[in-house]
Amino acid sequence: MISPPSVSHGLRQRVPLRPALVRLQLQPWWQPSLPSRRGIATTVTDVDVEKARQYCENQLKHGDYEAFLLRQFVPSSSRNAYTALRTLNLELARLPETVSNPTMARMRMSFWRESVSSVFAGNPPREPISIVLHQAVQDLLARAGPSSATSLKFWLLRLINTREQHMENRPFVSLDSLQDYAENTYATLMYMTLACVPLRSVHMDHLASHIGKACGIVATLRGIPVLAAPSQPIHGPAGSVGNTRPPALLLPLDVMAEVGVWEEDVFRRGPNAEGLQDAVFKVATRANDHLITARDMLKNLKAGQEVSHDYEHEGEQEHVYSSGGTDTAQADIKRGFGVLLEAVPAADYLDRLEKADFDPFKVKASWKLPWRLWRALKTHQI
Repeated sequence: MISPPSVSHGLRQRVPLRPALVRLQLQPWWQPSLPSRRGIATTVTDVDVEKARQYCENQLKHGDYEAFLLRQFVPSSSRNAYTALRTLNLELARLPETVSNPTMARMRMSFWRESVSSVFAGNPPREPISIVLHQAVQDLLARAGPSSATSLKFWLLRLINTREQHMENRPFVSLDSLQDYAENTYATLMYMTLACVPLRSVHMDHLASHIGKACGIVATLRGIPVLAAPSQPIHGPAGSVGNTRPPALLLPLDVMAEVGVWEEDVFRRGPNAEGLQDAVFKVATRANDHLITARDMLKNLKAGQEVSHDYEHEGEQEHVYSSGGTDTAQADIKRGFGVLLEAVPAADYLDRLEKADFDPFKVKASWKLPWRLWRALKTHQI
């Protein structure tokens, strides 16, 4: 984890963000083939898609390196979608750091909701994330019809809405509420990747739910050193417009109360705040429990056995399944195993956090992650 400025909720950024005032459109990055006007369809060429893909990949390489690595292992049919969705997630997570006030951030969120509607209507805005997502949606429609695309849109809007609800970086009320946030963000990103394969499976969604919850909790822990420090001022043509946010600590309030952690103490003393490591340990344990559960499930399903518990979201919208036998599960796991590799970076961080005695300010950078991903892919174990 680097020093600020960075992104909220733990997305890694290895280069500083370029300060900029928020705009209703992204910075110009190419010369569009045709002008885009509201209500008029525009042509998206292969050259446009390739330039947009390169832009998104570069954003991931410097802002979310783990996603940059993982995109190579997701099924090829969902790679464009994965690249676009992870870049969008990075964009949404950066908003508190890159806009001058909450009103501008909400305007940006509205822009993305409108962009999603335009993408699924076949008329994407002339900006890279929408261009790549449009290509992914068109490919998905050609391969699987409208059902999978409908699922993708549902999950995508849920991601945007959840990010908007948490833009102000307020602490989570409880550990369960943090877990719900992780389900609606990181698990939802995995559901979208599976939908683009397309792969609708109760067992794969169940695995994705546990892994996604672990990833969301880990992201929150990783963000502690960044968010607990004051943000850097934004500079515009007229000079500095001030800091975008005050320091924040997103650890669940029930956990902080249990171990006696005070937000102001963390802001003043950082890693020396009393009880901080105890609170981090309790939260990290919940993430690790989800990873252990996912590993046990994967082992049982590969052996043709039933899992030990039901999927809590089965029957909810976009979680209705026609069948779910263990024979089908084995084939589904083989098709979509690359999506489950999201568990590897989460486990890698938890290992490093444990070695740092659960002090998030002292977690060292990982150099083993590429090797761990390769090993997981070869052994089909997470």
